[in-house]
Amino acid sequence: MWWFQQGLSFLPSALVIWTAAAFIFSYIIAITLHHVDPALPYISDTGTLPPEKCLFGAMLNIAAVLCIATIYVRYKQVHALNPEENRIIRINKAGLILGLLSCFGLSIVANFQKTDFFPVHICGAVLTFGMGSLYMLVQTILSYQMQPKIHGKQVFWIRLLLVIWCGVSAFSMLTSSSLLHSGNYGKDVDQKLHWDPEDKGYVLHMITTAAEWSLSFSFFGFFLTYIRDFQQNCISQPPFQLRIA
Repeated sequence: MWWFQQGLSFLPSALVIWTAAAFIFSYIIAITLHHVDPALPYISDTGTLPPEKCLFGAMLNIAAVLCIATIYVRYKQVHALNPEENRIIRINKAGLILGLLSCFGLSIVANFQKTDFFPVHICGAVLTFGMGSLYMLVQTILSYQMQPKIHGKQVFWIRLLLVIWCGVSAFSMLTSSSLLHSGNYGKDVDQKLHWDPEDKGYVLHMITTAAEWSLSFSFFGFFLTYIRDFQQNCISQPPFQLRIA
């Protein structure tokens, strides 16, 4: 049996692969048609103009469904492993809500391009990255609470490092983006798809986009840590049969 055939491990794998494919395909189409600059555009810029925005939107909507399924399975797994731990149950429910809000934000980003509905698009991005970052933090706290009884300490440390990576990326993105939009860098900063190194605010723009891509990669890495957990039949079996060495 292949590793992705064990339990529900295909879910986080499919989520990461499918979402990465959405980014890559829309990026390739966008730069081929000269809709964006090759050097680190905003992720959503690669799905702003047709025809790539159609592919970007459709694939991210499917990614949102895969993300909902992954988050729900993780919620059921933690609940099954800790049926009598009230503190963990409460934290787990909070994680479920945060995760679902992040998925909802991803769908908004997919369907409302920044050049058409900028305020709505930004709200979707805040939900995706903001609630998603908090979801990662909650799951890391759960990993700490569940080690070493349920899984090894290395799982907690890997997730903690990914959360730190996520936090640094989010802080860098928010700081540089705030400086970019509050400075005197022109009125078209929000709608701009092409940047020249001589443009005012170019450095801040590059820092913001690099941080956004880095933040996305931290999400990918975090969901990949679910693969080993999901290889177990984590919903129906009792906890003592599910311990991971």
